[in-house]
Amino acid sequence: MSTKIAVIGSSEFIARILPVASDFSDVEIDPYVYQEPQEAAELVTQLKPCDIVLFAGALAYFFSKKQHEKLPIPSLYLATDEMTVASSFLSILYTKKLALERISIDMIDSSVVHNVLTELGSNVPPMHVLDYQDMVDIQFELDKIVAFHKKLWDQGKIDLALTSVHAAYNRLETLGIPAMRLTDPKISLLRGLEKAKAQAELFKRKAAQVAVGYISANVLVDQPNNLIRELPTPIQELKTGLFVFYSTRGEIEAILSRNQLFNFVKDWDDLIKMGIGYGATLTDAEQNAKAALRFAEKDTDDLCGYILTEEKQLLGPFPHEHKQHQLKNDHPEIVQVAKQTRLSPGNLSKIIEFSKSRKDVHFTAADLADYLKVTRRSTERILKKLADHGFVKVVGEEMTYQQGRPRAIYELNMPVYL
Repeated sequence: MSTKIAVIGSSEFIARILPVASDFSDVEIDPYVYQEPQEAAELVTQLKPCDIVLFAGALAYFFSKKQHEKLPIPSLYLATDEMTVASSFLSILYTKKLALERISIDMIDSSVVHNVLTELGSNVPPMHVLDYQDMVDIQFELDKIVAFHKKLWDQGKIDLALTSVHAAYNRLETLGIPAMRLTDPKISLLRGLEKAKAQAELFKRKAAQVAVGYISANVLVDQPNNLIRELPTPIQELKTGLFVFYSTRGEIEAILSRNQLFNFVKDWDDLIKMGIGYGATLTDAEQNAKAALRFAEKDTDDLCGYILTEEKQLLGPFPHEHKQHQLKNDHPEIVQVAKQTRLSPGNLSKIIEFSKSRKDVHFTAADLADYLKVTRRSTERILKKLADHGFVKVVGEEMTYQQGRPRAIYELNMPVYL
């Protein structure tokens, strides 16, 4: 299966990256266009199922940080590097015949410009450079960037404004100030896509890792909890007071994102210690789970759990430190889909949570049925309603080991990161 990359950027950036992406046979681009980088935050909430999010630049990434940090998939941005700045300078020198000291430039990190000038040699005169990193950290003001270039133009100190912000370019053009956008060369776009693809594949591999959990508690079966129903396999008793369950890293992290694991421990009315381990093999996961359980048993809190990853990162103790996650059913997008498909917002929310819990954008009716804990026939009726209105599409078929028709492979075609 191909890697699906959601690209958030200006129309100019999207137009440049799409032809470059065609060089990859196993990469699919899902574009989301903004007029100004501040709009990236809203676009994140409109994302359809994908493997990773690639932002056109640092501004869009930082403006939407609050939103994309909640995503169950990785995000990154294409940084403006020395290659981009050097190629822009070269274009100006040879096509516009302008000296570098007659150019103004804005950058989120001005050290990149200084690195290029240093490589060019000691005879290069100083340039007019604006570093707007502080504006990103506090409050971004596009007017200040435009004013920087305009002041130099009005003073007769520059012949061209080189900007890293597409919205600033549009403003400068309107003011009649000669301007040029910093444009990422093809090699930078290729490297950005390669990096995004590699990160998405690494994330998938981690999600597929084995997860083993050990629970030390006096009684388990009589305790009211939601964790057991969420796990793909039942909790088994190894001996008196010691239980084990098996899962995957992706499924455990999905449960963590919904606070169910924290609540499972927090709501226990007796002593409970839990250790969860991730690993590339069952043996590795079991060893890490036993080590995590030992950390929990040494903790003075009666209600305590730890997680030890394959990378030997110890997470915990929970439930003392955890992220809040609240499912909303009144989002306008959900309400609109519910009206068209006649599915309840609650069911749609479960389908969205199903998509977010998976590390692959593709699924079968059986996968969804297992998650919803309903019959295959009921799931197929739900999928038909979604398909009739274009909210899900068939992207392939999966052969079964038994006789019968191949199973359809689906992909949601609606925003899921609301």
